[in-house]
Amino acid sequence: MPRPYYYILDDQGNPVPEPDFVKFSIWYEKTDRTVAHDEINGAIVSTVFLAQDHLYQYGDGPPQLYETMIFGVENLGYQKRYATRAEALTGHQRALDVVRKLSSNKGAAP
Repeated sequence: MPRPYYYILDDQGNPVPEPDFVKFSIWYEKTDRTVAHDEINGAIVSTVFLAQDHLYQYGDGPPQLYETMIFGVENLGYQKRYATRAEALTGHQRALDVVRKLSSNKGAAP
């Protein structure tokens, strides 16, 4: 059986494979996939349910279904992916810590 690529969230918020692309597309378009969103010190930290397995092409490890990114910090390029919502929430907090640390270092002498 091939590895699932598309996922939706069930009524309890758990990811479940969705093999029917039409059902997946309808769900994807109407669902808010935000897990956490914070604006801090001029940056945005965003964590979302991707709904697609971003390890699919490699086939190793659990599906990577969640992602945290930091926007508004020049040249940072921060992006982390996770298999579970719990990991994603922990990762979101780590990203907030990164922004706080960068902000506190702005005023420091080189």
